[in-house]
Amino acid sequence: MGKTIAEKILSAHCNGDVVAGDVIAAAIDLAMATDGSGPLAIKLFREMEFSSVWNPDKVLMVLDHYVPCPNDKVAKLHNEMRAFCEAGNGKLFDLGEGICHQLLPENGYVKPGGLIVGADSHSVTYGALNALGTGIGSSDLAAAMGTGRLWFQVPQSMKIVLNGQFPNGVFAKDLALFIIGEVGASGADYRSIEFHGEALAGLDVADRMTICNMMVETGAKCSIMPFDSVTKGWVQDFSWGSVDGEQADPDAHYTDEIQIDLDSLLPQIAKPHQVDNVLPITGIEETPIHMVVIGTCTNGRLKDLEVAAQMLKDNGKTSGLELLIVPASRQVYSDAAKKGILEIFSTHGAMILPPGCGPCCGSSPGIPSDGENVLSTANRNFLGRMGNVNADIYLGSPLSAIAAAITGRITDPRGLM
Repeated sequence: MGKTIAEKILSAHCNGDVVAGDVIAAAIDLAMATDGSGPLAIKLFREMEFSSVWNPDKVLMVLDHYVPCPNDKVAKLHNEMRAFCEAGNGKLFDLGEGICHQLLPENGYVKPGGLIVGADSHSVTYGALNALGTGIGSSDLAAAMGTGRLWFQVPQSMKIVLNGQFPNGVFAKDLALFIIGEVGASGADYRSIEFHGEALAGLDVADRMTICNMMVETGAKCSIMPFDSVTKGWVQDFSWGSVDGEQADPDAHYTDEIQIDLDSLLPQIAKPHQVDNVLPITGIEETPIHMVVIGTCTNGRLKDLEVAAQMLKDNGKTSGLELLIVPASRQVYSDAAKKGILEIFSTHGAMILPPGCGPCCGSSPGIPSDGENVLSTANRNFLGRMGNVNADIYLGSPLSAIAAAITGRITDPRGLM
């Protein structure tokens, strides 16, 4: 029997021949913490009596959830992470550098065929570059930082085959939401979601990052794109030299197979308060929106900002609601400024926040008022997610979000293009 991508990556990292269901100890390539998980991981690291990390070049601490720092208690936690890295225990990405899931690929830390653990659930994003990225807790992270190894159960895999191409006005986020609606919030528990099909050739790395990022909302352990010409092109652009990745064997075993025709896909919206509460945008148009957020680790990349800015420019100012723009990294911020994208947002009524997670999880400025409806490009819409249990969060693509900003209500973006 052939192997899935997950089976191949985990086999390579434990020097064995493993299959789904095996419990293994594997060498990791990278361990990452955010300011939401790092302080506890450091505390546990010390309680485990490690004197130093296994490799300071492969331990990353990212200050991204609380940007700018909101109070003195968080400031103390930030300083603990800074001191940990200053003592030679890792690399620090300080406030304003951006979101971990953008920074790691952007700075060359994610390589095809790699095994990456992050104390943040959306570490599945790294599958966009043919790596096995997965979220872990702070205790597991502490052990991984000290030993460079961690235990895993090799996951079963689900196969999703993508055919066709996106119609005008449909975005990678729409595909991600559609998949979550089809699979359900627990339909892929502890499984690897693996993508195949002719449509992959038309998905750039930004699209792939959006899709893989969202798959954890199905309960997936990881989400992996195959190594192909798109991945190879990214590697060459970053001058990583000769890097090989993994593809599944033709006779690999999958628990399920889902075929999706992109040609027939419509813009999608996730309604409160579950990410799998998904329906086509045509079934929910006219819902009033009071705040729009474009950014986060799901849709804060240059491509996302660019398409939203163009639609805003073509259609005039916002309807007067609160429009927040959150670039995913300092590099994205800089590139958007150079291309005039930030000026378009600023002159058309938006507020531009510093690179980071922004208001996604209610830890930074941008909390909605009671009774407000928010349309966000983030990855979660749980009750209270943005810091107010009396607000409702809808999820959509950058195009659907900016369309709502222009009209003041959920609007099919295809009508504004």
